[in-house]
Amino acid sequence: MPEPQKAEGIEESTKRLSMLKEQKNKINREAEEWAGKRNKLDEQFKSLRAEIFELKNKRDKLNDEVKELKQLREKAKTEIHGKIEEIKNLHLEVDALIKKKPSRSLQSLQKEVEDIDWKIQTIPQSLEEEKELVERVRQLETQLNIHKKLEQLKKKIRDLRAEIKAVEAQAKLCHEKIIQTEKMSQGIHEKMLAKVDESKRLKVEADDFHKLFLQTKEKAKPLQEEMIEISNRVKRLKDEIVKEEEREKRKSQEALREKLEKQAREKLKRGEKLTWEEFQLLAEKGITTQD
Repeated sequence: MPEPQKAEGIEESTKRLSMLKEQKNKINREAEEWAGKRNKLDEQFKSLRAEIFELKNKRDKLNDEVKELKQLREKAKTEIHGKIEEIKNLHLEVDALIKKKPSRSLQSLQKEVEDIDWKIQTIPQSLEEEKELVERVRQLETQLNIHKKLEQLKKKIRDLRAEIKAVEAQAKLCHEKIIQTEKMSQGIHEKMLAKVDESKRLKVEADDFHKLFLQTKEKAKPLQEEMIEISNRVKRLKDEIVKEEEREKRKSQEALREKLEKQAREKLKRGEKLTWEEFQLLAEKGITTQD
């Protein structure tokens, strides 16, 4: 291809290259926009995932509290059941003692015992009379013990009932706290689920933007390939022009050398003095002034 045609080809290729570069830059800007939108959604997604993780920890902590409260409530129920059984057994003992309960009151029996004690201590008694009085005191104390035992059992029953009320109040508080904590846990769980749904939506959108980013980048590939091809063609044409110019330069230099050599030969024939350059040219050809 002649040099003018090559130069024209370089010019056309350069214009085409500039146009392709502009198209590619436009596509890259579009791809950057998709990437920016994708990255923004990815950041929001990461932020949401962190919030979800925090909410999950709060919910799990509340659920653990509910579990502990339920264990306390069950423990209270077991304790109440045990005390009720104990009261039932005490009532059986009371019923059994009531059957043995003396007809006389506690105060009456105590007064008689005190009177006998006073009589033993203040009035001289024969051995037989003293033995009878001691025996009577023993009988009275047996009856008194039944009264005292009944009173102890009744007091124990009252104490147990008071304890049951206290444990029931504790169980009620546990139950109320369970309902309150479960409600809080449910609220956090629903909030967490809403954020999970939102994170899924963001992930889908981010994936869509990423697909658009890849598709847009894909559009630039043919342009890049053509640009490489054109750049290689321009380089090849430039190399050919350089080589052609070098050939022309060598031809011109050779023609000049031949002309100078011819002039030197003619001057040599005429016996004229040669220049140093003419002398060197002839010397390279093996021709001397003596020839």
